[in-house]
Amino acid sequence: TMSDPEILNKKNKKLDFWIWGIASIIFRIILIYFPKNLNLSSRPEVSTPLTNLRRLAEGYWLKQSSISPYAGSMYHGSPLLLSMLGPLTVKKIEGQPNNLLCSLIFVNADFVAALLIRATGHYLQTAYDRSLELLGISTPLGRSEALPSGEIAALVYLWNPLTIVTCLGSSTAPIENLVVILTLCGACAGLAPLAAFGWVMATHFSLYPVILIIPVVLLLGFGPDAPPRKLFIQKKFGKVGMDLSSDKSLKHKEVTTLRVSPMHFSWVNIFHFLFWACLWSIYVLLLCGISLKDYGGLSEMFRRTYGFILCVEDLSPNIGVLWYFFAEVFEFFRGFFLIVFHVNILFMILPLAIRLNHRPCFLAFVYVAISSMLKSYPSVGDAALYLGLLGLFVNELAGKLDILTNAGDMHFSFFLFCGYVGVFLLSPVMHNLWIWRGTGNANFYFATAITYACFQIILVVESVSAMLNHDRFLRKLSTTTTTTAGIS
Repeated sequence: TMSDPEILNKKNKKLDFWIWGIASIIFRIILIYFPKNLNLSSRPEVSTPLTNLRRLAEGYWLKQSSISPYAGSMYHGSPLLLSMLGPLTVKKIEGQPNNLLCSLIFVNADFVAALLIRATGHYLQTAYDRSLELLGISTPLGRSEALPSGEIAALVYLWNPLTIVTCLGSSTAPIENLVVILTLCGACAGLAPLAAFGWVMATHFSLYPVILIIPVVLLLGFGPDAPPRKLFIQKKFGKVGMDLSSDKSLKHKEVTTLRVSPMHFSWVNIFHFLFWACLWSIYVLLLCGISLKDYGGLSEMFRRTYGFILCVEDLSPNIGVLWYFFAEVFEFFRGFFLIVFHVNILFMILPLAIRLNHRPCFLAFVYVAISSMLKSYPSVGDAALYLGLLGLFVNELAGKLDILTNAGDMHFSFFLFCGYVGVFLLSPVMHNLWIWRGTGNANFYFATAITYACFQIILVVESVSAMLNHDRFLRKLSTTTTTTAGIS
């Protein structure tokens, strides 16, 4: 039981979170009233051909004029977003900024996403503490003394400058990020219908979240992140000094007693998820078909949305690397390199899933970061999403396990921080020198994109390495605890 000072301290921490959360909303609303929202909607780092609100407004105007919203090359997003946000783009409030209603929706989406990140962190932390107790490690390692990891991650997401500029930049990325986070939160909570809804909507909006089905299945099957499952078997059999392969019947008996541990895979939750995913998919396709019944139907939607993403039809500059490459490559080789770039994402899925199968939520972070590097039309909103998810693992990556060995310490943190700041400060400068002043060329801007990709690679490699070091240290602690228990 907690003492009165501990309860008071816990209440103060919750109050601090709500104060900072509400302050982030007020800060966003103040910035909305700046002249032309600081002109962020025209920045290629913030708004892409898939997320640009101006393109959505153009598509809605075409539909209101009885023309296909996909006519021409303006709109390439979801018909559902067109129906939800389109009417708000034409409503003008006298004396108020343009697209004020849409901006308020994006502010709300950011705040709800932060609350979902906070809830996800709570599920992860509770399950992780329970796993440590099963292993006989009583002290929650690396626990932040200031705030729980979920609240840290939520505040990182709310106050990240990349999240703020995405919210203010007339981009639909906050809604896309919201449904991705909803997927992970539902899976961590074991709510198959919620996880299926988030996954279907995220895939419908931007295609790339389809790869999140692997961490979602692992989350629903095994539960939230835990130490390697091999440690639980070793813990059980280490007490009696018995080889795991010596007695199959005893092994089966011992394993069946571990239903509360991450050893048990729940097929029921998976079947529920697949059922609800099919149900939500049919419902979404039905709504899209009704919306586009006079404009080519679902085939037109797939060609203009997923086809637009996979074929990289728009070569306008962005912070990715594909636009420059396909602007230079010969047309004869275009199809080959399209396959190479997209399959490159798929090649990484299985090895990472095998190595990090006991940490599905962290695996989801890695998948999101990799897809942000290699997707056709990336934006800073993608970085805001995976940096927010990274905050969920601050205890494991902060190097608080062992002061002497710094197990789990993530290297190059300051270098990465400075690199990200430098890239996002230099990118507008290089774009201005190339497009507006004419004193540079495309290589100036592409150099910042290449540098940004390199920093993302370093971030993924170092975070995975730190997490694996954390698991190795847990293995040592578990072995020590088992040996001590056997001697006693």
